[in-house]
Amino acid sequence: MSHTNQQFDDATAICRDIFLKKMKDYGCSWRILRPQSVTDQIFIKANRIRSIETKGVSKVDEGIRSELIAIVNYGIIGLIQLELGFSESDDLTFEKGVELYTKYLDQAKKLMMDKNHDYDEAWRSMRMESYTDLILMKIYRTKQIEDNQGKTLISEGIDANYFDMINYSIFGLIKMEEKAPNA
Repeated sequence: MSHTNQQFDDATAICRDIFLKKMKDYGCSWRILRPQSVTDQIFIKANRIRSIETKGVSKVDEGIRSELIAIVNYGIIGLIQLELGFSESDDLTFEKGVELYTKYLDQAKKLMMDKNHDYDEAWRSMRMESYTDLILMKIYRTKQIEDNQGKTLISEGIDANYFDMINYSIFGLIKMEEKAPNA
């Protein structure tokens, strides 16, 4: 599992680099997003992945990899928004944005490592399309919980679904890297 640990770090380093560069370009403008908007943004990304997988072709010059990275980053944005609530302005410093991003990325990694231990790396035997379908299922669950004003009777909350979306996306990134290490 130490190999998985390093692969997770390698995949998330790419996500983090993009997140930080976009924060330099745009600030924390995502702070205005309400939770439902974050979920819908993740839906757009996951739905595009499924469309590319189904059609076998992409007409836009960004592929599945960039969408998986976006799901990781929007998932972390969603977790930050759940903690802080949405804002009417870009109210975070770059440093605070980095701190919160790191906090939730670390939590996602701990969860992944714990589950990976219990499930004995079953994700390695899964197909890429299954990650997409599971992410979409988690999105639909999240939308239902949002429609229920965050209340559940027995199920995990929105945060657990965001963490799962993040980790399935990271699994996809790892699998893509294994297939094409120079991609």
